[in-house]
Amino acid sequence: MSAEVSPQPKAMTRPKRWTDEVEEAYRFQIAGYRDEIEYQAFNGKVADRWPDNGYIKKLQRKDGYFYYYNRKRECEDKDVHKCKMYSY
Repeated sequence: MSAEVSPQPKAMTRPKRWTDEVEEAYRFQIAGYRDEIEYQAFNGKVADRWPDNGYIKKLQRKDGYFYYYNRKRECEDKDVHKCKMYSY
């Protein structure tokens, strides 16, 4: 299915507290992707976002189904440490 090969990350860390970047990574990881780079390489398109806050609104999973997200924060404090932050 994938048209492009996504670059591989050089390092991974786990966040200690919630930020907008953690929220972004959490939404991609719930849908089965590492981050936006892998999502774009796999689907060839950018993620749909809420216009007012820029959070991800909808992502297509690798099996073709969709995940829909609310305008508000989805990553609760108890899930922050489960998220992975990649650097390239």
